[in-house]
Amino acid sequence: MAAQVAKLKGRCGVQELTFVGDRGLIKSQHIEDLAQQGFPYITAITKPQIAKLLRTGTVQMELFEQALAEVLADEGVRYVLRRHPVRAQEVRENRQATLATLQALVAKQHHDLKEHPRADAPGAVQKLVARANTLRLSDWVELTVEERTITLTVKTNAQQEAAQLDGCYVLKTDLTPQQAHKELVHDRYKDLASVERAFRTCKTTHLEVRPIFLRREARTRAHALVVMLAYQIIRYLASCWSAFDVTVAEGLHALTTLCLVEVAPQHAPSYHCLPTPRDAIARLLHSADITLPKAFSLSGVRVSTRKKLQSERIPQ
Repeated sequence: MAAQVAKLKGRCGVQELTFVGDRGLIKSQHIEDLAQQGFPYITAITKPQIAKLLRTGTVQMELFEQALAEVLADEGVRYVLRRHPVRAQEVRENRQATLATLQALVAKQHHDLKEHPRADAPGAVQKLVARANTLRLSDWVELTVEERTITLTVKTNAQQEAAQLDGCYVLKTDLTPQQAHKELVHDRYKDLASVERAFRTCKTTHLEVRPIFLRREARTRAHALVVMLAYQIIRYLASCWSAFDVTVAEGLHALTTLCLVEVAPQHAPSYHCLPTPRDAIARLLHSADITLPKAFSLSGVRVSTRKKLQSERIPQ
């Protein structure tokens, strides 16, 4: 990160910028690199780090019951705390579902041990213990075998301790309250979801920046730049068509019904025009501030889609 921060400050001349990164992306060394350049940060901490703050008394569980709480720690570090009720419910339901999965496996192994007297009971328990570790239940679930009977015991206290932080998350920043209040810190961190959608759009859905059939650095950079500019068009269309409850993919598919018609009068030169679009297409075009020309001449340039290019590269 230090090299990238130096590029921002040296090559781009950026003087004021706050770095926002998901948990695990902005670590202690990265924070030092940012501090040397005078850039603040916003990130999230992991569940073990939250548990450490609880043990040291820096934060208390009661703060998670508030809509949005804030704690000012040493060295100017601020913690913004919240419990998301929907996420907490999802985690609880997932925990119960994984427990039900393990219970079903225990019942199956117990049935197999009864049906096959020569089956290895300790080996069956070892498989179940390994499965419990995979499901991340080993901290509050105990598996024992006695006289070829497998017993699954739920440690209630350990289960409650594991569920203590369901839906809880803590943001960490060195921005002062004067620079950004806790609501702004929280909102900017949540904006990372938009960044993830942007990368997904550029990489896998509409634009598909890969595979890249270029070898020269300048052309590769140009390819990535064109994809980023195309994403700006997608964002613009998404904002224009949001009122119609239409996705960009659906809108673009609807626009493919537009066709070019060649008009060839008997005693006049021919020309090309677009017929009047349907009402639904006209609304999409009008909302995007697009006006179709009445007539135009073809330039003779052939445009091929990526699928056509793939087929053209294959020798016939």
